Amino acid sequence: MVAPAARGMIFVHSSPRALCPHVEWAAGRALGRAVNFSWTEQPVLAGSQRAEFYWDGRQGMGAAIASSLRGWEHLRFEVTEDPSPGSDGGRWLHTPDLGIFYAQTDSAGNVVVPEDRIRYAMDVAGSDPVELQRELRVALGQAWDDELEAFRHASDDSSVIWLHKVG
Repeated sequence: MVAPAARGMIFVHSSPRALCPHVEWAAGRALGRAVNFSWTEQPVLAGSQRAEFYWDGRQGMGAAIASSLRGWEHLRFEVTEDPSPGSDGGRWLHTPDLGIFYAQTDSAGNVVVPEDRIRYAMDVAGSDPVELQRELRVALGQAWDDELEAFRHASDDSSVIWLHKVG
């Protein structure tokens, strides 16, 4: 039985220049075909490159791609898999300091926090609203989003102003 089709994106937010061909090879190996990314400079981190790549394949391919890329020092990436018939969507985030984070996503790309995870957060927090907020931030992968946000908006046409370049 052939798995239903899926699609998604690979966002390499920062990769050392020397690692770029290896990132392409790993993604291609997961996809079962050679891939070529269009690399550009990453202005947030000198000497690093960024790329975006649309992929299509079988359901579960997002997990295979993320697994093939995780663990490389200095690599920041995001992999998405859109929902498809019979399968939820997914989002994998990776940073060198935090490692990898996975979240289920809905049809609009929002992170879905399962009921049991919310109940766990409530149990841990008790009546402490600050602790509940902390637990929900963990469940949403907020630390990964916080670290990756500057890298996401660092393209040449971005309105982000990098103060370290002023002067």
